[in-house]
Amino acid sequence: MKIAVAGLGYVGLSNAVLLAQNNEVTAVDVSQERVDMVNAGKCPIVDAELEEFLAERKLTL
Repeated sequence: MKIAVAGLGYVGLSNAVLLAQNNEVTAVDVSQERVDMVNAGKCPIVDAELEEFLAERKLTL
């Protein structure tokens, strides 16, 4: 399934990472810095579990 998520803040990023475990997710944000961080496998918010998922897991995000 292809899913789009608007916003990479606390709610949007959490949902995008959760959904990307089993789906193809496209996420957009007005902040290019946040998009670049997520694309680089770094978490733009303070959350240890999200940091782990972005850095170590294979996500379709």
